[in-house]
Amino acid sequence: MIKKQDFNIPGAKGRGMLMDITYKTSNKNAPLVIFAHGFKGFKDWGTHNLVARYFAEHGFRYLKFNFSHNGTTADNPSDLTNMIAFADNTFSIELEDLKAVIDFACGGSGIAAASHVYLIGHSMGGGISIIKTAEDERIKKLVSMASISGFRNLWPKEMEEQWRLTGVTYMANKRTGQQMPLKVGLLNDLDKNPARLDILGHAAQIKQPWLIVHGDADTSVPLAHAEELKAVQPAAEYLVIKDADHVFNASHPFVGDLLPDALLEFCNHAISFFNK
Repeated sequence: MIKKQDFNIPGAKGRGMLMDITYKTSNKNAPLVIFAHGFKGFKDWGTHNLVARYFAEHGFRYLKFNFSHNGTTADNPSDLTNMIAFADNTFSIELEDLKAVIDFACGGSGIAAASHVYLIGHSMGGGISIIKTAEDERIKKLVSMASISGFRNLWPKEMEEQWRLTGVTYMANKRTGQQMPLKVGLLNDLDKNPARLDILGHAAQIKQPWLIVHGDADTSVPLAHAEELKAVQPAAEYLVIKDADHVFNASHPFVGDLLPDALLEFCNHAISFFNK
């Protein structure tokens, strides 16, 4: 039987992080995969629960979580309603959050302790995962999924001057129509921590096995990002999925119980990579 278990642990600045782990009850010590969502994402977006179940069916425990400042709350885990937290988010905060999740996974306080973890990071979560993989030996394998190659690729360079002047900028959420605030602290974080927040610099340092996956129809994070990552880390495996968009042809909300073909292809390659 496949079970889904929920947790709430403290993240950065003491803000709670909802998480869940999906696994076969007959295999509570299965290898553990942690999934890190992207910008304006959350753990229960679209097909994420289907993916978790698919990995559990294929012999893994699959843990996904909401970053502490992603805009969700415990009462609204699938809606971006907390704009105060969202506005205060930084990349350093997300790195702290991911460390807390890995500590939880390996600590044994809520689940059977993992001696090591596998990591999947999507989009901005891919950039966070690349840095954390270079920093943390407990991560034994990495799969980056439509990852960015640099945090400043998330916005046009020319908007930074006005952002600094006003102290805040707004990012459109095309799905909901929201104008989502980001304080200048996000820019300050990049300025104060250039080495630590250098995705390509950390990508070059990764010693663990790494699979870079990107869709050739991704208009949100172009394929050039994956090519940059591969260029600085030639040892990484590299897979381009034909006709796959930024979310591998999934959607939110998602109706149905079958993974889109592109996402299924991603899952099968990731599972094969983790099983090597």
